[in-house]
Amino acid sequence: MSQQRDLPESMAWRIIGRLESGQTQRSVADAVGVARSVVARLWNRFQETGNVRRLPGAGRPRATTSTDDRYIQLTAGRNRTENATQLQRQLLLATGRRVPSQTVRNRLHEGGLYARRPMVCILLSPRHRAARRRWADEHRDWEQNDWSQVLFTDESRFSLECDTRRVLVWRDRGTRNNPAFVRERSQYRRAGWMVWGGISIGGRTDLRIIRNGTLTRRRTRKCFRGTPELESVFVEPPELESVFVEPPELESVFVEPPELESVFVEPQN
Repeated sequence: MSQQRDLPESMAWRIIGRLESGQTQRSVADAVGVARSVVARLWNRFQETGNVRRLPGAGRPRATTSTDDRYIQLTAGRNRTENATQLQRQLLLATGRRVPSQTVRNRLHEGGLYARRPMVCILLSPRHRAARRRWADEHRDWEQNDWSQVLFTDESRFSLECDTRRVLVWRDRGTRNNPAFVRERSQYRRAGWMVWGGISIGGRTDLRIIRNGTLTRRRTRKCFRGTPELESVFVEPPELESVFVEPPELESVFVEPPELESVFVEPQN
């Protein structure tokens, strides 16, 4: 490591002062808490140059050139999910220069790129995005009395598919929500069990379990009508879409585990 990083210049001058006062290198090293080799190199440098600063270019030479550094950073910018080992191989193929993977990471860090887990969101088409923005604009001035007439519903599927989230992306700080670094994923990837529930300002519905199937409009109506206190809110299609509001944030259910014994189970057909 460089002397500037581990040994501040003020401490280096204190070490020189102790040595000039007649103290041994061992006693000085023990007093300031550094290795004796550090004190010895510092004293030799002072004897040769009259200064405690390192000479320009002192230390081990860099394993990469400035061109190599730019190549590594540009390649990572084009292929955000490639790891350091893959970037190391690309550098070897392009320049014939073999460097450790840690050197690749160091060059990326120097350029402000760090390996981070990508933010995961549900898969949305441009039409979905436009509809959500339009819905938010239409309801941004609503007050509590308006929201009290709305039932928020959501369904979640429990899948057997495993997501280890081991794929990382190289990105700068503060760019987590950049669409280029977001990984879209469908919520309903494999067959499984689906749960449905709803909340409003005045309360919540029971948790409904739908086994081996999807939540069709008919099943939604059946779940909704199965809650007597909410039947007066039910509206037949096509007005159904103005009543059921399903924001993506409501992914949790509001029923404790003991209540699962009495929940509704929807048949497959």
